[in-house]
Amino acid sequence: MTGPLVVVGDVLLDSDIEGRADRRSSDAGVPVVDVRTGIWRPGGAGLAALLAARDAGEVVLVGGFGDDEAGHRLRGLLAGRVRVAPLPMLGTTVCKQRIRAVGPCAPVAADGAADRPVSVVRVDSGDGRIGHGPLPDEVESVFGCARAVLVADYGHGVAAHPGIRALLARRLHDIPVVWDPHPRGPAPVAGASLVTPNRDEAASLVGGDGGFGDRARELSRRWSARAVAVTLGAEGAVLYRRGTKGTVAVGISPDLRCGEGYDVCGAGDRFAAAATAALASGDSVTNTVRRAVDVAARFVRDGAVSAPGMGGTRADRVVVTAAPSRSADPPSWV
Repeated sequence: MTGPLVVVGDVLLDSDIEGRADRRSSDAGVPVVDVRTGIWRPGGAGLAALLAARDAGEVVLVGGFGDDEAGHRLRGLLAGRVRVAPLPMLGTTVCKQRIRAVGPCAPVAADGAADRPVSVVRVDSGDGRIGHGPLPDEVESVFGCARAVLVADYGHGVAAHPGIRALLARRLHDIPVVWDPHPRGPAPVAGASLVTPNRDEAASLVGGDGGFGDRARELSRRWSARAVAVTLGAEGAVLYRRGTKGTVAVGISPDLRCGEGYDVCGAGDRFAAAATAALASGDSVTNTVRRAVDVAARFVRDGAVSAPGMGGTRADRVVVTAAPSRSADPPSWV
């Protein structure tokens, strides 16, 4: 089938602000980061779209863009890399900023490495959400010609839009639809080809003492999904396909296993993007998950979002302007 691979979801602006932490604040007792450089890149569904373009060629990103400095920067970072079908957005662009440092007062890397920047804190800002008004004609046209769709839900309203959900429901029987869920987002549209919750999401959705294979089976039943792959970070993934008795454990090959301390930010997006492209090319679900685990592991080994080429704008002088959110933990893998 021809046509673009469509990524739909919440588009964020991510940045890594890096420097040295050689002292601690006398009044607050926290590391003082002497900022040296910063790099910006599309995050959320924007990152998923960039990663999908590595596998699928033509990619169209359907997401909201704020009419603010961060939103304009996002559009510039995506220009020439993926095509954008914008949704109207209320509020300001959601930004996620990692403050990373090396030095004697920085957190110690898990593997003890002293020369690799470690996240000190993550700062979130912005309140942008998609309204529930009619969709632009361009968006309906994009869905009509899509050869596969990835829903990259980051909990800011796109995946809950009734018009988006109706368009997805119309295409479920014609093309692969992969859904990467979020704890603050809605349940996937019934009948999705593959849903990819991570370990923490699956555990919070399905309690008890059962393994992640049992959780994948229960989530497939609950969501009427054709398949569910629970991603398990360094342990790979476990897959359940509707109508089968058992589950399939997909591990990471020994040559791709990474020790502690690697940057794993964005690996979940890499998994979901690779899975969507594989299904679009006609792979079976089992082969798709095996390929996605392999691709995500390589992504982490090669530096994940910190690798050269992932960001689009670098500055030697950086002003940190966002206010910390209550949830300031650095993101976890997959």
